[in-house]
Amino acid sequence: MPTIQSRLDPDRSRRRMQLLAEIAGAKRIRDRDRPPGARVERLQELIATRRRLAAG
Repeated sequence: MPTIQSRLDPDRSRRRMQLLAEIAGAKRIRDRDRPPGARVERLQELIATRRRLAAG
């Protein structure tokens, strides 16, 4: 069972924050490099697929 001390480990917290910052940066780059409307089109495709599956 994890101890409270392991949750308060400053190195672990620092690494976690660094990882989250890198992920956020990668998402910004990915979204920036996509052509305008690509995200909207993808979301619309996902919504349409979900509706077809729910109706079927």
